[in-house]
Amino acid sequence: MHALSLGTWFIHLATLLEWMLAIILVLRWGESTKNTAISWLSLAMLPNLASAMAAITWHIFDNSDELKILVVLQASLTMLGNTCLAAASWNLVRTESQQS
Repeated sequence: MHALSLGTWFIHLATLLEWMLAIILVLRWGESTKNTAISWLSLAMLPNLASAMAAITWHIFDNSDELKILVVLQASLTMLGNTCLAAASWNLVRTESQQS
């Protein structure tokens, strides 16, 4: 695990934990307001969490060439996650504008 400095590891892990907490908070917010569009937003955050986990896993194994597939997986999950977040955000805006 020497591929990254201690500070970089801290940032990576803190960001991962922060994203997990954000998912939980957004889900609870959606449940408390009974707004399913907000709950969908929390679900849309999951591919980006999996992307971060793929990146961290690759770093744990010292960026091994044998695990380069994790880089492809991470990039694919990031694209999927960003697409899901865009769709969920659009759905949230559409839902809120219908209620106004």
